[in-house]
Amino acid sequence: MTVPLPPLPPTGEDDHYRPGGRSVADIVDGEHRQLCELARRLTDPDPGSAPEGGLDVLTAALSRHLSAEEQYLLPAVRAARPADTERVDRVIEADGVLLAALKGLTADGLADVAERVRRHVEEVGALVRGLREVATTEELIRLGNRLEIAEEAAPTRPHPGTPATPPWNRIVEPAVGVVDKLRDAVTGRPTYLGDLSGRTPE
Repeated sequence: MTVPLPPLPPTGEDDHYRPGGRSVADIVDGEHRQLCELARRLTDPDPGSAPEGGLDVLTAALSRHLSAEEQYLLPAVRAARPADTERVDRVIEADGVLLAALKGLTADGLADVAERVRRHVEEVGALVRGLREVATTEELIRLGNRLEIAEEAAPTRPHPGTPATPPWNRIVEPAVGVVDKLRDAVTGRPTYLGDLSGRTPE
């Protein structure tokens, strides 16, 4: 393996072993498209374009997405491509500002959040392209598996004050996520794109 990864299940001795799952690059690219499209719909001047519950879903989807990236994707980029360390630091700093902007998000703050999402997609997209250059297909898939697991356990509300780097974010974020999910269940808050009427395109 060329990319240092967090502890993962053993791959066995088979040289042709290929883990199941999707590449972290494909997962992140797909989520970026969905987030940009939802932000576009929410900022569209046509009031009929914005789906009911869209603010809650955008907040939850971004909170999960940023948490998972900070737990696994960004540390992998930092380890595999030391030249990108400053860029990773800038992304983490910008993520904190985005999470702060999501707290109590209203329609008035949507344009700012949409622009921050666009910049996030550009910056992280460039880091993912760099990671693709040095990582094997197997490494990208195993990292993708870790990212998806982390995202399911991640908070659904913005917590800009929580740790943004390992190991503490991998401990704190799932614990905070449990509390968020309990609150969501009690209030019936939508948190997934599939919860929206008129789903955002895949």
